[in-house]
Parts: sequence; C-alpha cells; structure tokens
Amino acid sequence: MSFQQLDECCYYYHSSVNIGYVHQGTDGLLIDAGIDASSVKKVLKELEKRELPLTHLFITHAHADHYGGARFVQENYNVHTVAPVFEEAILRNPGLEPLYLFGGNDPLPELHNKFLEGPAVRVDEVVEEGEVAFGSLRAEAYHLPGHSYHQLGLKINDILFAADSYFSLETLKKHKIPFLTDVSLTLDSLDRLSQIPCRGSVPGHGKFEASPTLTIQNNMDYHEQLSAWLHQYLAEEGPVAHEVIVRAMCEHYNVEAQGLSQWLLFRTAVTAYLLGLKKAGLVEDRIMNNTWSFYITDQ
Repeated sequence: MSFQQLDECCYYYHSSVNIGYVHQGTDGLLIDAGIDASSVKKVLKELEKRELPLTHLFITHAHADHYGGARFVQENYNVHTVAPVFEEAILRNPGLEPLYLFGGNDPLPELHNKFLEGPAVRVDEVVEEGEVAFGSLRAEAYHLPGHSYHQLGLKINDILFAADSYFSLETLKKHKIPFLTDVSLTLDSLDRLSQIPCRGSVPGHGKFEASPTLTIQNNMDYHEQLSAWLHQYLAEEGPVAHEVIVRAMCEHYNVEAQGLSQWLLFRTAVTAYLLGLKKAGLVEDRIMNNTWSFYITDQ
C-alpha cells in the first residue's frame, strides 16, 4: 500500500482497492473511499501530512469496497459529495445491494456485511456523463457500465480514474469469474476505454499504467474466453437449468464460494455471461419444468 504521485496534481493510494486524489489550489477531490474507515484513514493521513486540501468526494459506483469509508470522511471533513445517477440511490440506501443480490427477498442477516453494504452516504450532487466541476477542478465523466449499472470514470488533467471498468490481469486471475452485471456492456465499456486519450489510467484494482491498452485488451480476451467456454458447455449439455450452469462454471474455474454472500456474487457474474450470449443471439432461455433454463439457438 502506497500513496503515489502521478503528476503535479494527481495521486492515487495503491491498495487492494485504489483511492484517487486530485487537487488544484484550495480544492481537493477524493475519488472513492475504500471499504471502511481504516482504509480511507491511511489516505487522509497522507493528505494531512502533505497539507493537501480536501473539499470534494466522488464515488464512482455503489459497491461497498469503493464507498465503505465515505461516511467517515463526511463525519470528519466538510466535503461536497458527488455520485452518479442511479448509483446514488444505493449509496443513500445501501441495503439495496443485498436486497437485489438476494433476488428481492428480505436479505438474511449474514448478507448485511461490510462487503455488500457500507454505511449510508450523504449525496450532495448527482451527475451523469459529461463535464463535471469540483470547485475549480474540471473533469470529464465517462459512463462505463457492465460492472455496475451507472459507473462513471473520471478523466482529470489527462489522467483517467477508470473505477472497475477494467481490472489488472492479476485481479482477473485472482477472482477467476469477475463480478459483472452484463458482459456485453462490459465489453462495450472496454472498447470505449481503449479509445479514450489519456496520459495514463488508474483502475479500481491494479496499478497505474501510462499505457493501459494491453491490460484493457487482456480484459476483453478474458471475458471472451469465459463466454466461449459457457457457449461450448451449453452446446454440449443444454438445455441446462440456471443454477446448474452456475455450479458448472464455478467448478470449471475452480471457484469455491465460502458463503452465501460470495455465492450470490458468482451467481450474478455467471448470469452476466449468459445475458451476453443471449444478447448476441447465441443462446435462448425458457422456463422448463419450473426452472429457468438456457440452450444454444440450434437446439
């Protein structure tokens, strides 16, 4: 873990979940806030040591590992908090995440944990794609869905803080089946990322790269590989019930969910790849014997 300076005004705190920081004059912007107070405290300590200002907080998307420390920042600093449209609803009502992951049923107590549900965040301003002002700071916000519904990346001073629109190769290999909501949207976002001119990029998980092109392509290749395996599996086994597909894909990629929370995340990710195949016209789905089943289109 380290606080790294990228240029005269852009920094990032490199950890398991990166936190960005940009300043200009008396304005200072924190980009995301880590999973909990202890995570963000390390960044705040660096800012105080360097006598850097903190006036604004931007949350790229409403996953707890990116906003869990935001309440602590708000309680201890006078920050104007900005968030993307739609994501802000979850930030203000964090119980929505375990609720939607659990399919709309009242979540079991074990789902109310810091990995799925951070402390509620006050949101002062809601933004969409386009130019965004943080005091004297000017940024360009890019809508990069696929990992989260209305995730926004920020480009400031030609540095792109890309949130979870792409991952380091190490992160992909660690998680094996990365969390997505829709792989087709993820691939669209990756294609767009590859065309955004910048002097370098900071992913939500991974190291800053002056040229992230290869890493972005690695992400595209990885998702295509998982989609291809799933298509081949359905060609050989289909029609297959949804939960059987989840189990089969987890087993193939040596994933072992340690509890309900983790299993729900993998279920969402596997479904994201199924949705991508369906959008591409490569698979179809229907209810068979009261189960949601998938099969390739020529079966």
